[in-house]
Amino acid sequence: MKTAVIFLADGFEEVEACTPIDYLRRAGVSVSTCALGSERTVKGSHGIAIVADTTVDLLAPAAQWDAVLLPGGMPGTAHLADSPSVGTFVQAMQSYGKIVAAICAAPALVLAPLNMLKGKKYTCFPGLEDKVTEAFWSADRVVVDGNLITSRAAGTAGEWAAAIIHALCGAEAAQRISANVLLGRAI
Repeated sequence: MKTAVIFLADGFEEVEACTPIDYLRRAGVSVSTCALGSERTVKGSHGIAIVADTTVDLLAPAAQWDAVLLPGGMPGTAHLADSPSVGTFVQAMQSYGKIVAAICAAPALVLAPLNMLKGKKYTCFPGLEDKVTEAFWSADRVVVDGNLITSRAAGTAGEWAAAIIHALCGAEAAQRISANVLLGRAI
């Protein structure tokens, strides 16, 4: 069974977190939610609270995961960017060749400062591409470059989730889940 962890910090964008959690679980991926602080309850940017499965202090090492997901939303993305634990974990995932998936502000504010976009094609929330150098921005809704999967905003969360499923479980699984939820298009 494939595994994924999604980091949740206060102020995360709910659609960008809950959509991939739901779609990946439908595809048979074991998804764990991980809170940044010692409290497992994390409040989204629109007031929706989620009780995370674990906390960053208790999270299994990066080598034990197949994918890491970084939702956007503010100030959640800023909290992810400020966390040394998140940065170390995400860099380890990249070094192991695991899937690193970021949406909305997370590519520009979390991955770019860690030099994880250097030489890569990516996308992010419109206007934040100005904060990224030495990478190749695309207006596409979802961009896959090797093990890096980026997307633009809450409205592209379903397509982002389908791309992650495709990378973890194959095209057939991505198409099946996309059809089951009437996504309209699979990556």
